[in-house]
Amino acid sequence: MTGKPGRTARGGAQTSAGDLLDLVRSGRAVTRGALQQMTGLSRATVGQRLDRLFRAGWLREGAGGPVDSPLGGRPAITLEFDGSHAVVLAADLDTRHARAALLTLTGDLLAERSGPLVVEDGPETVLDGLGRWFAELLTETGHAPEAVCGIGLGVPGPVDSETGRVVQPPMMSGWDGYDIRGRLSRAFTEHTGTGAVPVLVDNDANLMAYGEQRTGYQDCRAFVLVKVSTGIGAGVVVDGALYRGVDGGAGDLGHIRVGTEALCRCGSYGCLAAVASGGAVARRLTDAGVPAASGSDVRDLLAAGHPEAAALAREAGRRVGDVLATVVTLLNPGVLMIAGDLAGTPFLTGVRELLYQRALPRSTAHLDVLTAKLGERAGLIGAGALVVEHLYAPERVEERLTALGV
Repeated sequence: MTGKPGRTARGGAQTSAGDLLDLVRSGRAVTRGALQQMTGLSRATVGQRLDRLFRAGWLREGAGGPVDSPLGGRPAITLEFDGSHAVVLAADLDTRHARAALLTLTGDLLAERSGPLVVEDGPETVLDGLGRWFAELLTETGHAPEAVCGIGLGVPGPVDSETGRVVQPPMMSGWDGYDIRGRLSRAFTEHTGTGAVPVLVDNDANLMAYGEQRTGYQDCRAFVLVKVSTGIGAGVVVDGALYRGVDGGAGDLGHIRVGTEALCRCGSYGCLAAVASGGAVARRLTDAGVPAASGSDVRDLLAAGHPEAAALAREAGRRVGDVLATVVTLLNPGVLMIAGDLAGTPFLTGVRELLYQRALPRSTAHLDVLTAKLGERAGLIGAGALVVEHLYAPERVEERLTALGV
């Protein structure tokens, strides 16, 4: 049998230090005895592999656990993932605005900032700006650049997760096929003076879905988040993992044809985004004499209770709900979450009206339709979580421990 040295399932010859860390991080085994029981490894072998994790600073001992034996004795010492040994940087790009944050390995935000960054200014300008923001966040919090173990970035376009490059993005002119990972890594180095760190790039709706699912809905086996802002996109999490399709194109709801003659930014006619996105609602409001340049302007009007904005948002929700009836029938999710500029009562009401009218009752019997809980931070939290899951995956733990010489 071939595979990475030191990794087999229970009953095989070995289980790696990375597998032990995964068991501790997931809470499936948090004592030495439990690790022995779960893996079939000897006490000495478990001790040797845990010692590598302790020397790397990735594990620590916690409080004593309950005494399992009816004969009593000392409580077992629990093991904990030590999230203080590194930090993660994350950024979430919209078409005209961005957010960035410094996070702990357990997902707590230490500092964040936001401001205008226009994707149409091109990747060189935008990614250099993010590198500068990252350096400022580290200075603000007093963290050394060397403490950063990775960077996560969400972008408003389809991403090939193998390469980190966007693929024919309708709203990111000049970014198609660009080496985002390499440029953002260089920008971080240029602005902090430290070495390169791993960079992961994914679609913004994917990262929002990942952040929301991991934060509040870990027991939901099929989770769908729909972001309705300048465009319309969806993130799908199945059994705790993002579903991206074969090349990152899964969830691109905005370019489903809905039988209208409206011209979309992608160059086609009749796309859902052309009639039901935040940008589409903004254009209709402007035509009606209510100035609105973007989805964020629509959001502000909705927050102020503007009746025309509310009516158009509800209509947009109905159009999206019509499409989501098919999505729900296909995926049978437990949670359908609405996020983005239009996420609010009028739009959600419209979605529910058409969704429950068109979808089979069997598909909606156990479905919760609700708005996002984390708001604008969802993408940042999802990006941070993606980096941590990547860097502390069992096979990568082995590579990193070897590189550290432990």
